[in-house]
Amino acid sequence: MMKQKPHLSFWQIWNMSFGFLGIQIGFALQSANVSRILSNFGADLHSLSFFWLAAPVMGLIVQPIVGAASDRTWNRLGRRSPYILAGAIIACMAMWIMPNSSALVSIMPVLAVGAVMFALMDGSFNITMQPFRALVADMVSDEQRTLGYSIQSFLINTGAVIGSVLPYVLTNIIGVQNTAAEGHVPPSVIWSFYIGGAILLLSVVWTVFRTKEYPPKEYCEQNGIDYDAWSSKKKEKKSVAERLKLFFKLFAEMPPVMIKLAVVQFFSWFALYLMWVYTTPAVAQHIFGTEIGDSSSKLYQEAGNWVGVLFGAYSLFAAIFSLFMTRIAKKIGRKATYSSALLFGGLGYLSIYFFNTPNALFVSMAGIGIAWAAILAMPYSLLSGALPAEKMGVYMGIFNFTIAGPQIISGLVGGPILRSIFNNQAIYMIIICGVSMLLGSIFVSFIKEKAH
Repeated sequence: MMKQKPHLSFWQIWNMSFGFLGIQIGFALQSANVSRILSNFGADLHSLSFFWLAAPVMGLIVQPIVGAASDRTWNRLGRRSPYILAGAIIACMAMWIMPNSSALVSIMPVLAVGAVMFALMDGSFNITMQPFRALVADMVSDEQRTLGYSIQSFLINTGAVIGSVLPYVLTNIIGVQNTAAEGHVPPSVIWSFYIGGAILLLSVVWTVFRTKEYPPKEYCEQNGIDYDAWSSKKKEKKSVAERLKLFFKLFAEMPPVMIKLAVVQFFSWFALYLMWVYTTPAVAQHIFGTEIGDSSSKLYQEAGNWVGVLFGAYSLFAAIFSLFMTRIAKKIGRKATYSSALLFGGLGYLSIYFFNTPNALFVSMAGIGIAWAAILAMPYSLLSGALPAEKMGVYMGIFNFTIAGPQIISGLVGGPILRSIFNNQAIYMIIICGVSMLLGSIFVSFIKEKAH
């Protein structure tokens, strides 16, 4: 007989997700500032999307490997916690090094150092983040799953607010310098990465040492798994070829809901990637009136800080929506909640074109924030109940293909589209974001939701 998972208190679920606060501070600093940093190091506008390919490529490689490894791991720290902690340590180090890449010019060109540190930073974020998704699925019951991912979404977006506004706060409230010589990064950005890296590590340490994962035997009982058979299978030694064969077999056997979610994910993450790459030049050109290719002027740096504030705003709206998302989903269903949120996101992107003052963009960010909250929670809530418990980690890693894949495609086509079709006017890339998100909203209707 299958043993029921215990009902967890709000604070138990909060603690197991708390590390996401720090991870998202790091992600927010990356999203709002990497294009700016790489531009400071000499990257031109239409090549930015190629540098940003490092992020989805690292996710594509790292998450399935970490997911499969964590499925087979149980030690003193637990099943997922060792990977969460290891990734956080590497991420903290990379965040401290990346904005100082100009100090390492004796090793390789500064732009190359920046790109390598970006890849390392994003890869370590993925090492830490992937087991967090599986941890909630491991620990909470089906009835609490939407709550678990909604709390994650709230903490993610709270962290994103902090990370997004750090450079602006350091510049305008504390008085840290916001400009630097050509080829260098402003001190406001450097100190933001120092602070963000430290918070990331401390918040993950809180989760690791405040969350006690279920021991193997109890976990098997909760999920209807034969413990003795599982233990014997776990000890089996398989060659690399055998592991690859099993891995591709999982692709062939993936649940239908995962395939349909992949279509929605494609349009959602295609848009998000373009937003992260092109919002700074789009706002600088369209709202602040800078020239195409300008990345070192004071006006461009002001636009960069303002984009950080805007990213913080959409994350704040997402955090607020996350507080109500579970209730809304119970009332109208998870599919309707998901589809409506993506609709608001698409309209938010499109509205940016029609505004001509910085403050008006907060209206756009409200719609984007609602979509972002749903993207962080609803796919996992819809998916996790359809996955076999003993393969939760590896399937969550495979599901990351639906995040990384569209970003890679977006990165490959974004630069050529911007240069050849839009004459380097980045605002039109934001319009593409809006159309893509609206298509995602439509395709949610094809998902068959599993009843609770």
